[in-house]
Amino acid sequence: MAQNSTENNKVVVIYSGGMDSFTVLHRALEDGYDVHAVSFHYGQRHHRELESARQVCEQLGIAHKIVDIRAINTLLAGSSLTDDIEVPEGDYANTNMTSTVVPNRNMILLSLAIGYAVSIKASKVYYGAHSGDHDIYPDCRPEFVDAMNAVSQIANYEPIEVHSPYLQQSKADILGDGLRMGLDYSQTWTCYNGRDKACGRCSACRERLAAFASHAVSDPLAYESAQ
Repeated sequence: MAQNSTENNKVVVIYSGGMDSFTVLHRALEDGYDVHAVSFHYGQRHHRELESARQVCEQLGIAHKIVDIRAINTLLAGSSLTDDIEVPEGDYANTNMTSTVVPNRNMILLSLAIGYAVSIKASKVYYGAHSGDHDIYPDCRPEFVDAMNAVSQIANYEPIEVHSPYLQQSKADILGDGLRMGLDYSQTWTCYNGRDKACGRCSACRERLAAFASHAVSDPLAYESAQ
C-alpha cells in the first residue's frame, strides 16, 4: 500500500456499497489514506447495499457511519429509486433513466460528507462519479464535481477537496482497476431492485454485466436469470 505523504492523512469516502464506491474505497486505501467511510440511507429501494457496505468496512476495520436521512423524502419526490414507481429496464438512456434521478441527491450527500470531513479534520471527500453517468445524471458531470469542489474549498475555515478519482473513466475502467487490486465484487450490490438476487434487467445491472464482459470475467453476484 502506498503511503500518502500529505500532512493530513485522513479522508472521508462516500460509500454506498455498490461496485463503484467499493473500488473508490479501496483506491483511497491504496493511496495510503486513513479512510472514514460514510453511507446514507435515503429511502432507496436497494438499501441492501448498505449491508454490503457495513460488512466490508467491518472486515477491513474501517471507521464507518450509516446515516439515516430518509426524512428528506418528504421534500423529494418522483424517483423510481425512492417512490412507488417501477424501476425502468434496459440500457442507460435519457429516455428511460430520468425516473431514477433522486432530486439533488449528490449535492445533499456531498454536503453532509464535507461537513463530516470538517468535523474529523479530514482533507478530502472521495466521491465515485464516472464518465458513464455523465449523460444521465447532472450531479455526476465534471462541471458539477468541479463546482462542488470549488464551493467546498471556501465553505469552511479548512478547505476540503472533493476528489473523484474515476471522473473521466468508465465503469469498465473502474472494474479494471478493482481487478488489478484483486477486489472481490461479490461484496457489492448494484441492482436498483432490492430483492434477494440482482434482477439482471435494470440499467444498473446491465451496465455492471457489460463491464464484467468487457474484461471476460464472470460477475460473482447471483442473478434472477442466467446471464
